[in-house]
Amino acid sequence: MAARDNRGRLLISCPDRLGIVAAIGQFLSAHGANIAESAQYSTEPQGGDFFMRIEFELDDLAQKENTLCEDFGQLAKEYGMRWRYAPARAKKRMAIFVSRELHCLQELLWDWQDGLLDADVKMVVSNHPDARPLVESLGIPFHHVPVTADTKAQAEQRQLELLAEGIDVIVLARYMQILSPSFLERFPQRIINIHHSFLPAFIGRNPYQRAYDRGVKLIGATAHYVTEELDEGPIIEQDVTRVDHRFDASDLRIAGRQVERAVLSRAVKWHLEDKVIVHGNKTIVFA
Repeated sequence: MAARDNRGRLLISCPDRLGIVAAIGQFLSAHGANIAESAQYSTEPQGGDFFMRIEFELDDLAQKENTLCEDFGQLAKEYGMRWRYAPARAKKRMAIFVSRELHCLQELLWDWQDGLLDADVKMVVSNHPDARPLVESLGIPFHHVPVTADTKAQAEQRQLELLAEGIDVIVLARYMQILSPSFLERFPQRIINIHHSFLPAFIGRNPYQRAYDRGVKLIGATAHYVTEELDEGPIIEQDVTRVDHRFDASDLRIAGRQVERAVLSRAVKWHLEDKVIVHGNKTIVFA
């Protein structure tokens, strides 16, 4: 526990130039911090964009982190850095939204039970009651918020009231409702969706039926951050599985569920562990 309490993370992006890594290393060393993990990427060493994720250890970090961040802000100005600090001790507060298909929810809850999901699962919200027994059996609050075309605004208001206690990330684990722009703007780059196709193929509804109609030989799933443009947000993770002419739309759906649950699980874990940097409509993932 002490090691976790004293571990911090820095995520950095800036124009690439000579000496960035050395300057960051010298800064941490001067503040008594020891680098435990480091990963970096440059789109182009000459005139490109530089990205870095560092985990470091520092004794009594909680008492020192305000000063550390203030001082790092000065270094960041010198290099034109966009940066974010996250203490490893602070588990992110997570809400999961789901509809009737529960396989992705089950995968996340299994990971959580096994200690593989570094999150404080605060609630599960659904527009159907199907998930209640599963969720409440684990001691997690479950909230049934029905949604119809006529009550969508009221439903979102109720959801926002539930989330007002403080939520760091929302996971749409096959939540089959489109969130409004006003809802999305409250959680920028903090809502993760699983789409049951290998984007950009088959955006929108019924992707398995459309994949069957097209006669595909691969199906996949995509985890991405949610933006106002449907299924167009920055992609975090994708995977595929092979199919053939013997698969009908139902078979594709069954095969796809295994891909969906694995892809969403990985994407959520990486987000919780501060391994994702959003760059425009792309992501840099230090997995």
